[in-house]
Amino acid sequence: MKFTDTLSLSTRMFKTRKMRTFLTVLGVGVGIGTVLFLVSLGYGLEKVISQKIGSDDALLSLDVSPGSSAITLSNDSVQKIAGIKGVAEVSPMMSVGAQISFNNLTGDGLVYLAEPSFFRLGSIVAETGKLFQSKDAHEVVISTAVTKLFSISPADAIGKDISFSLFLNKTGSNEADSEKRNDKYVIVGVIADDATSYAFVPMDTMKDLGLTSFNQLKIKVGQKTEIEQVRTAVIDQGFVVSSLSDTLEQADKVFRVLQIVLALFGFVALIVSAIGMFNTMTITLLERINEIGIMRSIGASKVDIMVMFLIEAFLMGFLGGLGGVIIGYSGGLLANLGLNLLASNFGGQSLNLFYSPTWFVVVIIVFSSVIGLLTGFYPARKAAKINPLDALRYK
Repeated sequence: MKFTDTLSLSTRMFKTRKMRTFLTVLGVGVGIGTVLFLVSLGYGLEKVISQKIGSDDALLSLDVSPGSSAITLSNDSVQKIAGIKGVAEVSPMMSVGAQISFNNLTGDGLVYLAEPSFFRLGSIVAETGKLFQSKDAHEVVISTAVTKLFSISPADAIGKDISFSLFLNKTGSNEADSEKRNDKYVIVGVIADDATSYAFVPMDTMKDLGLTSFNQLKIKVGQKTEIEQVRTAVIDQGFVVSSLSDTLEQADKVFRVLQIVLALFGFVALIVSAIGMFNTMTITLLERINEIGIMRSIGASKVDIMVMFLIEAFLMGFLGGLGGVIIGYSGGLLANLGLNLLASNFGGQSLNLFYSPTWFVVVIIVFSSVIGLLTGFYPARKAAKINPLDALRYK
């Protein structure tokens, strides 16, 4: 029998039993769509968290801090760390207790002396305005906690002046001396952080203080493969090292488990739809027994009969996979739209919580087609074994 004839006979049920075929394909589509919807949610959450946590530079960065009070991050220490093989960039930061003055109001907070590269390596972004780019410009980036301290909105804070009184321990005693800075700093950006009142200022604008002990150092390595060797070299010098990539690796493991759990829920729906498809193919077999007897009598082989049923099952699985992709993708869009509407009403940010990798969409369509073949294999095999005379006498 020609393949075109076999294909024509395989698709005849799509015309003669339209509703039953449609419901079967829809059932498979719902199962596939559920899998795609749930797994896409897992991938979307992972992608959102990864984007929020860090940039490419931040993923290649290490945070270095003193291991104990006996160890300090001095200029010499910074130079030694910068000389380690694999270290591409270093960016120190020191924090100083301070009183922040704004419009004749004063509040307690912290002043972070840092270089512009510290923001990039720490994946720090400004919610409003921008981050300073110059090492010696009298510009400052504050937290939203500072704006709340002075009862001003982040947008209104941009362009305003603030000043500082620093608490420094220059004498070596337990008590800190207060030093009022007369220079004004222009607010250029606001960082979203309501927990702590702090201000980032360019380190070079306060180099006259003579401070040589840093609280933190960010290191950027040249390649991801060099992170471990640089980490080991820094730890050997007595410092504590942490990495954002470690956090992301742990998060990835959690999301892998989440994706598997969500996929299992989706597969339950897929199994139910597969059972429905198997039932449809079995009924089709019973309805076509006489037809099979006639086909066998005029020369159709067992292989022709088997291929005819397998093609029909494959097409239903394939169409169910395509329909499932449409259902899952549409469901994700609607759910994401609804969640973003709720977020905007409560003052939150819009996020895309659903993400479907292209390879996963292709795999799920192929998987659906394979499921169709598997559910059609038993009816196809049984149809091929029917005795032509028994089939002709079947009522």
